[in-house]
Amino acid sequence: MPPTEKRGRVHSSTITVAVLDEIDERELVIPERELDWDACKASGSGGQHLQKTESAVTVKHLPTGITVRCQSERSQHANRVIAMRILRARIVELREREAGAARSHQRRAQIGSGMRGDKRRTVRVLDDTVTDHATGRSWRFKDYRRGAW
Repeated sequence: MPPTEKRGRVHSSTITVAVLDEIDERELVIPERELDWDACKASGSGGQHLQKTESAVTVKHLPTGITVRCQSERSQHANRVIAMRILRARIVELREREAGAARSHQRRAQIGSGMRGDKRRTVRVLDDTVTDHATGRSWRFKDYRRGAW
């Protein structure tokens, strides 16, 4: 409860925070020809400065289509720097997500689904048989256990 509250009302606020890895500028170099910059007037409270200057920036990365808008600072230059940091982080995140999907696809292709159709070999101890489904060969379990297969 704030110290200025006289009626005993409780004030509450909520906030949403996105945490992105901060990328070193040397790690991802984005050529200027791949960027489309736009400056406009920012929205929200801020008075005459906000209404008369184009301090908000929007940058679009043309190859990926990722767009970032930044209006957190009073100067356009500071907003451009922040927008580039966010854009780099989002591009790296996109690349990591794509690499993870490719790894997952390769892994699934290697291990299969784990269903009955993917089985390699059936070992039936009670019937004393072993069947290799890839080659179609069968032999006795006792020979299989000895390694004579």
